[in-house]
Amino acid sequence: MLEPIKIGISSCLLGNKVRYDGGHSHDRFLTQTLGLFTEYVPVCPEVECGMPTPREAVRLVGDAENPRLVTQKTAVDKTDQMKTWIQVRIKALAKEDLCGFIFRSKSPSSGLYRIRVYGDDGIVRKNGTGLFAKAFTKAFPRIPVEEAGRLHDPKLRENFIENIFSLQRWRNLCSQNMTLGGLVEFHTQNKLLILSHNQDIYRKMGKLVAQGKTHDLDQLFDIYEVLLLKALSLQTTLKKNINVLQHIMGYFKKDLSSGEKQELLSVFDQYISGYVPLIVPITLLKHYVLKYDQPWLKIQTYLNPHPFELKLRNYF
Repeated sequence: MLEPIKIGISSCLLGNKVRYDGGHSHDRFLTQTLGLFTEYVPVCPEVECGMPTPREAVRLVGDAENPRLVTQKTAVDKTDQMKTWIQVRIKALAKEDLCGFIFRSKSPSSGLYRIRVYGDDGIVRKNGTGLFAKAFTKAFPRIPVEEAGRLHDPKLRENFIENIFSLQRWRNLCSQNMTLGGLVEFHTQNKLLILSHNQDIYRKMGKLVAQGKTHDLDQLFDIYEVLLLKALSLQTTLKKNINVLQHIMGYFKKDLSSGEKQELLSVFDQYISGYVPLIVPITLLKHYVLKYDQPWLKIQTYLNPHPFELKLRNYF
């Protein structure tokens, strides 16, 4: 196991009573399940910028691209207070080496998507982004981010968690073995994982690594990181996973008995038809990897991208 992954998180999601009404938004999956593998860095923009708890609720007002943060009843403008704090907090977070950030949904400071903006024309539009969330994503475009509410979707949850574990492995490479040999080893271990997200980017990354000697090392690692995070940001699909599963099966064509081959193909069909989740063919393939001692497949992160305790790849 790697060291705990450092993740930024909206403080209320940890059960801290920092919401405007003095309550919290405790998410037990984040604290009791994902929390086993993370070191959270809690952030509450409203409290940290100087607002009390409890307090009058705030909302975004004006233009969605440059909204003001205003109290709901008394219309006190808190925009400058929030933005001044954001500048300081962003600088502090830059030193934390975060591998991700989980934001509170629907928050005028921390929400990522479809935040209500009360237009000066009296129309309420759901096209805003929380002030802090917007500043964070602009300052750290390569850090995976997600809203807590969206993590209840199993596909989005798996994709985000796969991203943060992959980024941690990448960060460890950059800090411990930033060499061409280290990059080749990393790419070799993550080939199938990358392929499961995007075939075109997979080819570009393979070509980049093969021509690694023609690049300045810093430039090479920077380009590779951009491609890696771009690939991982794209969700896997049934079709993409079947392509990888069949690719893995090809390594056993001289080993599997006719019965084992038929069993594996049957499980693939069950997965395609929606009768079993991805974890079922993955588990059977992992059994054959050990049984027939396939060293290249043993190191593939696609087969073990995150701890089994997180119970991912179980959705249909």
